[in-house]
Amino acid sequence: MRHLLATRELSYDHALAILDTAQEMATVSDRSIKKLPTLRGQTVVNLFFEDSTRTRTSFEAAAKRLSADVLNFAVKTSSVSKGESLKDTVQTLEAIGGDAIVMRHWASGAAQQLANFGWSSSAIINAGDGTHEHPTQALLDAFTLRNRLHGTQATGKDLNGVHVVIVGDILHSRVARSNVWLLHTLGAKVTLSGPPTLMPVGVNTWPVEVNYDLDGILAQHPDAVMMLRVQAERMAGAFFPSPAEYTRGWGLTNDRYQTIADTDTLIMHPGPMNRGLEISAAAADSAQNTALEQVANGVSVRMAVLYLLLAGQPGQ
Repeated sequence: MRHLLATRELSYDHALAILDTAQEMATVSDRSIKKLPTLRGQTVVNLFFEDSTRTRTSFEAAAKRLSADVLNFAVKTSSVSKGESLKDTVQTLEAIGGDAIVMRHWASGAAQQLANFGWSSSAIINAGDGTHEHPTQALLDAFTLRNRLHGTQATGKDLNGVHVVIVGDILHSRVARSNVWLLHTLGAKVTLSGPPTLMPVGVNTWPVEVNYDLDGILAQHPDAVMMLRVQAERMAGAFFPSPAEYTRGWGLTNDRYQTIADTDTLIMHPGPMNRGLEISAAAADSAQNTALEQVANGVSVRMAVLYLLLAGQPGQ
């Protein structure tokens, strides 16, 4: 692996290698000294053109636990605000000594452009590009799901036969897209549900089932239900009548939660959660909710990605 740009191009073997390496990295969190010397002397640059809390701090924690130096690039106080191009910004950061660039950008395809145009010799990790992909989020979701299902025997296991339902704003969600491709690669069955106005054009060509009957899907007690945030900041028009109407049709309300409350169905959320809109407080605070596990597991997964790109290769 030279870069991590999208789960759509991630092979089965590479996906399992990342998950299995993350399994080993997770043991570092249980130590009194949460450090490995693996990336000592290397520099990881966090280049975020959009606001982020979970992803940026997770990558920073992952790099520091591997003993790498970290540069956090603040776009709003940089030369970007003066009109500097992405190419010049990246080449400046590489000249300072960046070995890996973790980039979040508002434009879909920005990470791919950076990796393919020869602007940088650094390893590029896509931390979210527009509505395109967010590969490490999908990897940490799969890692969390695999651990919940297989426990201490998770290493080497895929998600064959697991049923995952993704609900909500599919149209604007890079998390949904990355999860669809990764879950499919790992053998899971994926169902998408949400307002027809928030389903992407061409979704019929994806390896998924689209089902608008959310209550009917929940009655089947799937292995996991992933609730997505409504991304109002990416909406230029009205995609549903009102927040109350959205909640009534597509939110995991208290009544809907009762359908799966006494089952093994997991409730997942990439965060941040909008309580009372896509998820009720009862569902958010339940033992079935894996949101905080996902955050914690994100550090292990990102440690694995940084390690495999900068220090090792799958199979070594």
